[in-house]
Amino acid sequence: MFQKLLRYFSSTSRMAPIAKKYDYLVVGGGSGGLASARRAAEFGIKAAIIEEARWGGTCVNVGCVPKKVMYYTASHAELIHEHKGYGFDVEFKGFDWKQVKKSRDDYIKRLNGIYESNLDKSKVDKITGHAMFTSDKSVEVNGELYSADHILIATGGRPSIPSIPGAEYGITSDGFFELEDLPKKVVVVGAGYIAVELAGIFNSLGSNTSLLIRYDQVLRSFDGLISKGVTDNLEVAGVKIMRHTEVSKVTKDSEGILTVETNSGTINNVNCLVWAIGRVPNSDNLGLDRVGINIDKHNNIEVDDYQNTNIKGIYALGDVCGKALLTPVAIAAGRRLAHRLFDGKTDLKLDYTNIPTVVFSHPPVGTIGLTEEEAERKYGREKLKIYTSNFLPMYYAMTENKVRCNMKLICVLPDEKVIGLHMIGQGCDEMLQGFGVAIKMGATKAQFDECVAIHPTSAEELVTMR
Repeated sequence: MFQKLLRYFSSTSRMAPIAKKYDYLVVGGGSGGLASARRAAEFGIKAAIIEEARWGGTCVNVGCVPKKVMYYTASHAELIHEHKGYGFDVEFKGFDWKQVKKSRDDYIKRLNGIYESNLDKSKVDKITGHAMFTSDKSVEVNGELYSADHILIATGGRPSIPSIPGAEYGITSDGFFELEDLPKKVVVVGAGYIAVELAGIFNSLGSNTSLLIRYDQVLRSFDGLISKGVTDNLEVAGVKIMRHTEVSKVTKDSEGILTVETNSGTINNVNCLVWAIGRVPNSDNLGLDRVGINIDKHNNIEVDDYQNTNIKGIYALGDVCGKALLTPVAIAAGRRLAHRLFDGKTDLKLDYTNIPTVVFSHPPVGTIGLTEEEAERKYGREKLKIYTSNFLPMYYAMTENKVRCNMKLICVLPDEKVIGLHMIGQGCDEMLQGFGVAIKMGATKAQFDECVAIHPTSAEELVTMR
């Protein structure tokens, strides 16, 4: 009898291995997850982070960082055409995509190593593999079980691909960073910031670029000043915008050349088709149903203002929640969550209002706060006072190419509190951060005016508008 019991308990033990226990377990090694795990570790708790791909997530590997490198690359192409106005006789001898790609990829690999090293310095355990929730709120990775009193889901998102014949012949923004050569003829599908940025890069570097959009303008969720301004600038720069256009079918010949069929006609001899039609959360294939975590109709994980899911002890943040899909947002939310859980700051949460946002179009966009349309809906037209400025930055005084700058301040009466700032033009990406602080603090137009202008700059327009 004793031997039978011993065999029974031994087999039961093999069937249900004991989970390794942590105080904090983070699923997803992107910006938000890394920031939260490292901050939590500062408070002396035992933390681990799980990642199945490269450390750094979308932003570092196939997002913000390599995209900004390519934005700078495209900007150099534009500068070459403007050197003449400043007296430089520069001969353009060609562009080496392979060189830039290698340098960019090497840089990203260094960043991957830095992220991994930082986890070691913070004493956060690294677990490599795909995480799946079990019914008892543990997480299984490569057959091993891990549990924690607090589990964060920060698995990010991925690009969408349409369900049409031949869609697989196109690439997404992820695939953009795998291109070995600059395509001669490119079709970009989408009207959001990723589509705008990639179309601008291709066009500036010399690709014959078409941008297919469903409506009249790009960036339709932005203020009208930006939406119209970016659309106009793309066309002036040479991007062919095909409005009210949707792709119905894609075919590829034996030499890899694509034919893109649309409701507006057929586009032949396409070397590269890029889908930039949005992103979906990486909430599938995590076993969320096993623990009953609520998701919405778009598969975003539902959370409250404190990043809590409906299951006690499980949290989510970043792109997997479908709100404010920006790297700094995920980082800020992750750090605040760590303080709330392990630093006694129980009321700490991220304020999702007035988040400054930049689009690396050509020229770039800077925006924060309500659009004019949103402000009108919230306050009524009679409560608003709007200031605008349209001017030519001094830089272009010497160049043949002229690119104007547009700015808008949206203020609400009676004290003219600034509730929206929108601008497009050279340097607008860099000048937004400081003005973002002012708007976050509740600055008024009078307080903007009290700041002495820095001359000559484009930024001074924001403190001199009448």
